[in-house]
Amino acid sequence: MALPLAPQLIVNSRMLYFCWVPEDPAAAAALLPDGLTPAENQAIFINQYVVDSDEQTSHFGAYSLTYAGLDLAGLDLEDGTPGRWWSHYLNSNAVMRDYAAKRGVPAVPGRTTLDLAGDTVTATTYDGDDRAIIRSRARVGGGIGETARGHLRYITAVDGRLMSGNYAYVGELSDGFELLSLEFLAPEHSCHALRPASPLEVTFGFYAPRSSFCYPGGDGPL
Repeated sequence: MALPLAPQLIVNSRMLYFCWVPEDPAAAAALLPDGLTPAENQAIFINQYVVDSDEQTSHFGAYSLTYAGLDLAGLDLEDGTPGRWWSHYLNSNAVMRDYAAKRGVPAVPGRTTLDLAGDTVTATTYDGDDRAIIRSRARVGGGIGETARGHLRYITAVDGRLMSGNYAYVGELSDGFELLSLEFLAPEHSCHALRPASPLEVTFGFYAPRSSFCYPGGDGPL
């Protein structure tokens, strides 16, 4: 089966995205390949999101995804957004996993749930054995505070060569955001290297009930 053409478009995903300071920066940095350096603030990022229907994508179909990794030094975009390295990428959609893997993304099976109850959103990430490995909880507002737009830059490696991909996005962000907790539930899983320091120190974050983006575009050698 031929892979979908690049780029692909996804609209109106439900998304919880935030960054934090890790408990063990050295363990997190060990997940980077040669040639990449952690950002000065050592920040770790995660995106837990759900695309509920096939009609929200140009070809992928519905899926859920958690990806996480490290902010990088020296690879900021013009607006100061840091370049980022995916250390983990758990996706429920086999077509999308193949598409991403061809571009150097460490795509493996997994699924993510995103549940909103009152003003609290709970995101849970499951591995390929359906074991819960990450759970986050945030308090969010009921309205839209702003519309964010721009690009994100993710670095991958294909056959040992570092690649850079630009991902355009437009997101409607909740008018309130407070991360309440972040748990790494499986100490034996490699993602445990990203666990947060205590007390939890969040450097950036938002909840978007509607977030749209291209996947990817402008990718080429770093």
